[in-house]
Amino acid sequence: MLYSTTPAAEKRRLFRERLASGELLRFPGAFNPLSARLIERKGFEGVYISGAVLSADLGLPDIGLTTLTEVAARAGQIARMTELPAIVDADTGFGEPMNVARTIQELEDAGLAGAHIEDQVNPKRCGHLDGKSVVDQDTAIKRIRAAADARRDENFLIMARTDVRGVEGMEAAVDRAKALVDAGADAVFPEAMRSLAEFEAMADAVDVPILANMTEFGKSELFPVDRLRDAGVRIVIWPVSLLRMAMGAAGRALDTLIDEGHLTGRLGEMQHRADLYDLIDYESYSHFDSGVFNFTIEKPSGR
Repeated sequence: MLYSTTPAAEKRRLFRERLASGELLRFPGAFNPLSARLIERKGFEGVYISGAVLSADLGLPDIGLTTLTEVAARAGQIARMTELPAIVDADTGFGEPMNVARTIQELEDAGLAGAHIEDQVNPKRCGHLDGKSVVDQDTAIKRIRAAADARRDENFLIMARTDVRGVEGMEAAVDRAKALVDAGADAVFPEAMRSLAEFEAMADAVDVPILANMTEFGKSELFPVDRLRDAGVRIVIWPVSLLRMAMGAAGRALDTLIDEGHLTGRLGEMQHRADLYDLIDYESYSHFDSGVFNFTIEKPSGR
């Protein structure tokens, strides 16, 4: 009922323990708190919170327009709704190294298990678009060092994202990743890798876990989990997939309303009211007020 029963510090501890085991952890992207609960219900190991999704949810492009306050608040709403660890996209840290430090502490307070800070120039852009620019290595190192120094919980994961692969090539990306690990990064997010061999080269080059971004319509091929595991990847995210699926379905439903004037033919595609109430855990609220949950909802046969 209400929110997660696992304290944030315990989520972080368990997450770091599981990450250290060497298994591959799957983190689908949640676009709202309820979808985070569904990710947990389906048996995944964690929840990812994408900056692109947070921006899109506000009707904005992913170019660094969201503020720390907006990101921390929404990420906190999502993280508190699940027992799973949640990692959030913190863009470039919302400013200079001092701002990065504050970002990490705000996200700790919001209940996140970790965050990644990238090395793009402000204003940033989606990592799978052309025309990106990255900061010099010294600036990137200062961001990660500030993040690592600022955290108060040693289990809060500081992940360094580098976009150098799409700007200067793979060799430069490996060099940048090594420098960011030396600066204090607990994990590396090498953006826009082109092949499994590149993921494997990055995993071999650093002694911390690496993340694979399996976003659709981007630079990376959409590799299955088993092949990424074999390449040395330890975290996989599908950052925008659920939002894309939901918006695609919403668009088709609206087209049907225009064409037919009703959605009777699409009832089988909808989450049933009974499933929604179960996911929200309506029944538990009757402990406080028996009038809240004093009904039953019959699901049609075959669903």
